[in-house]
Amino acid sequence: MPETTTQTFRVSDDLELTWAGVTDRGRRRENNQDSFLAKYPLFIVADGMGGHAGGEIASQATVDRLSDMVDAGPIDDERIVAALQLAVDDIHRHPETTDEGTGTTLTGVYLDRGEDGWRWISLNIGDSRVYLEREGRLIQVTTDHSVVQELIASGKISPEEADAHPYSNVITRAVGANELVSPDYVAIDVVDGDRFIICSDGLTKELTDYGILHFLRENAEPADAVNAMVDAALENGGRDNVTLIVLNVRFTGGADDQTAAGRSAAAEESSSTEPAIED
Repeated sequence: MPETTTQTFRVSDDLELTWAGVTDRGRRRENNQDSFLAKYPLFIVADGMGGHAGGEIASQATVDRLSDMVDAGPIDDERIVAALQLAVDDIHRHPETTDEGTGTTLTGVYLDRGEDGWRWISLNIGDSRVYLEREGRLIQVTTDHSVVQELIASGKISPEEADAHPYSNVITRAVGANELVSPDYVAIDVVDGDRFIICSDGLTKELTDYGILHFLRENAEPADAVNAMVDAALENGGRDNVTLIVLNVRFTGGADDQTAAGRSAAAEESSSTEPAIED
């Protein structure tokens, strides 16, 4: 696995982001069908699926089109959908993606400056996940688009039964597997000290939520955290490709309204049961 380094970006005089990302083939897969993009202000993971090289092509096409979108200007829902449509077209035209099951998950976050200040927007298609660590708690931000998640929601199985279910790998939405479907979006307030974990299911198959939280607590630097989690996932079996990004949020001081608002939100969250997350 290549050396992982922590990247830093100063959004403003008062807001700084640090992050690191890594992808590993795992111990049992012949190739790596995961891709990721960590380019401010967008941080995403894509987990490809499909015979031969189809999944790798699908995930990379999606990452490439979203990377082009970031380079071209500001991000919004409309431009994301347009980029994903281009990715779907790329996938369908590629000679090695003839299998109807070829496609990719897509999940991540981007930093958006709205009328009321900074906010995070998470996006999700499939069963890759975004987690938020805030005030010592780990919250799953995204909801899986999968058969087992539908069974859990309907009360037919418990979350503990999901991993062993015969349809545990069957997802209900993907980029490129059929006509384009729009991501689910969730808005999240920007709070000092927040940490995002964006990952493929190769991580969550091998680490519980408690395990993820443990490695976050033990490793403040994003590069150290991603390396520790990938190593643990491999030690626990490495049954699939493993890809993750750890993204830290830090207010660096100052007197602007955004910093004051962020600290106020952090104080409110310390006495509440859930972070401010809106569909």
